[in-house]
Amino acid sequence: MKTIFWILLFLIIYCYFGYPLILSGMAQWRAKPVRKSAFEPTVSIVLSLHNEEDVIEGKIKNFLALDYPPDRIEILIGSDGSTDQTNDIVKRFMNSRIHLFERDQRMGKSITINDLVQKAKNEIIVFTDARQIFAKDAVRQLVNNFADSTIGCVSGELIFFKKEGGTAQGINLYWKYEKLIRKNESQIHSMLGATGAIYAIRRELFTQVPERVVLDDMYIPLKVIQRAYRAIFDEEAKAYDQVADSPREEHRRKARTLYGNYQIFFLFSGMFIPLKSPIAIQLFSHKFLRVVIPFFLIVIFFINWALKDEPIFAKFFFLQIFFYLMAMLGALARNQKYGILRLVSKVCFVPYVFCLLNFSALIGFLRFLGAKQEITWEKARGK
Repeated sequence: MKTIFWILLFLIIYCYFGYPLILSGMAQWRAKPVRKSAFEPTVSIVLSLHNEEDVIEGKIKNFLALDYPPDRIEILIGSDGSTDQTNDIVKRFMNSRIHLFERDQRMGKSITINDLVQKAKNEIIVFTDARQIFAKDAVRQLVNNFADSTIGCVSGELIFFKKEGGTAQGINLYWKYEKLIRKNESQIHSMLGATGAIYAIRRELFTQVPERVVLDDMYIPLKVIQRAYRAIFDEEAKAYDQVADSPREEHRRKARTLYGNYQIFFLFSGMFIPLKSPIAIQLFSHKFLRVVIPFFLIVIFFINWALKDEPIFAKFFFLQIFFYLMAMLGALARNQKYGILRLVSKVCFVPYVFCLLNFSALIGFLRFLGAKQEITWEKARGK
């Protein structure tokens, strides 16, 4: 039992601290620069949505204000069974660049994306979601990377507006940590998944997304990598959003994402083989370990409980109990803005969000086993 305890503890430390440190060193030692330069290919922006009447007008205005030649860009909007005013709002924009495709029955994001890309006429496909707002030069920054012929996919950076709640602070910190890893992975070869709110590919590299796949922003970049192109992260291509301050919303989103990770592992099992895949170590260290760590934590807790009479294990057991108590306090105080509870929230938000994300990973696994995850998606909101 002791050997299992130490191995699992090592893997947890390696995943969250060791791998990012090693990755950072490798990114400096063997970085592969991108030959980014001024480039103006034709662009098709693809947007799949369902019932987005509250944000779609602002999104279209954002599209029309982009710093990119109007005659070199088209906007394809797929309304997947919308039942609110979304379609009517889009139709108010009398602009030759905007093309609305309505579907009466809701089929899911993957099917809608496949249909839109098939209709797209241009060289570069830019994928986005309805809520996030692009920086004025975001598309230009994305496509300039395709001046390098080795680049097949580019992800931009999603920036969250600051919020005070404990959930928001924790998720914002986690997202910054995650973006640093993506940046370093992309400098070595490729990131493992794009930011769904803002990413682009060469049209000829697009592969139809299977109907049941929920993570198009991971499936599409990995297919690009399989074809010997790079998928990179460019922090100069920016989109903006509100971070969720609701544990229920973040749990729902993360559980869906981690369910999707299990799908990806089966679909791309060959990419775990080091001699055949340029991202094998990254895939194991970054993605696979993340989804199995909740199981490690459970096993470690019970082994530690069984060995708590030994001095060193008694200390570890105390630290575990203390950490989980901090997580509980962080959950209770997450929305407090004044007094001592605000201080508790600031101190405890990291344990709280760590536990929230790992609990969501467990739920994602159970959904995968039971095939309970819907292929349609629900709107994510910052509140």
